[in-house]
Amino acid sequence: MKIPFLNSDKKREPLSARLMMIVSVAVWGTVGLFVKAIPLSSGEIALWRAVLAVLLLSVIMLVTGRKIEFGKIKKEIFLLLISGIAIGINWVLLFESYNYTTVSIATLSYYFAPVIVMIACPLLFRERLTAKQIVCFIGSTVGLVLITGLGDPSADGSHIKGILLALGAALLYASDILINKHIKNVDEISRTFLQFVASLTVLIPYVLLGGEINVLSLNASGWICLLTVGFIHTGVVYCMYFSSLVRLSGQKAAILSYIDPLVAVLISVIILKEPLSLTQAIGGAMILAFTMFNEIKLKRKGDKL
Repeated sequence: MKIPFLNSDKKREPLSARLMMIVSVAVWGTVGLFVKAIPLSSGEIALWRAVLAVLLLSVIMLVTGRKIEFGKIKKEIFLLLISGIAIGINWVLLFESYNYTTVSIATLSYYFAPVIVMIACPLLFRERLTAKQIVCFIGSTVGLVLITGLGDPSADGSHIKGILLALGAALLYASDILINKHIKNVDEISRTFLQFVASLTVLIPYVLLGGEINVLSLNASGWICLLTVGFIHTGVVYCMYFSSLVRLSGQKAAILSYIDPLVAVLISVIILKEPLSLTQAIGGAMILAFTMFNEIKLKRKGDKL
């Protein structure tokens, strides 16, 4: 049985892949709106997000007949475990950052992750750091400083703590990207399933040691938001994202991914009515602009269109 967004035929019309990518990253941009409406701790939200996503992916894999060939990936099990743990802690830190700063500032700080990857690659993989990358790093860092409001007497400790939590999540997200560069023998859906399962190895003890499980105390609104985050934002959208990713060029996928923070900022300012100063808006724009510029490959004379 084939499910449209799980069909990996690379000959499909590229427009459908672009549309899936746009929808998936736009939906991800709304996650802060739903998370803030769930009256649970950040750890418990992350835990149930993983549980619900694993359940949905289990059904999808069963219906589509996908099987995980452990014999082929046994050398990568450790990497999948570490990657999944990074994802779980990443969610906790990002959700916790929403409690201390605005969704827009947290998301823009989180999108410093590509800059971390850019700087880490020369150190870890001996890739050459170009002049363009150095300029992008400096520009993005200046943007981050503007977001933090350093030197602004109105910037309180809570705001800074939220940014630091989001940057911690960005560091783990960057780590996950770098780890996944070495995972090559497992398809995208199976990889996501195994990583979410691995995330439970850290989320379950973290939540149990932190206190009670309060999910049963949720009202109807809380349940709707939690189910949406688990099934839609995580299970369905991850499948759509990875399905479209294999059909798009890395540059096009990277550029479309910036719809996520733009949607998050609009929701934060328009729906949640959270403050965003002009200086912070400029800083956020600088982070997105310079990281996007780093993804764009400049056309050289003689290249074909």
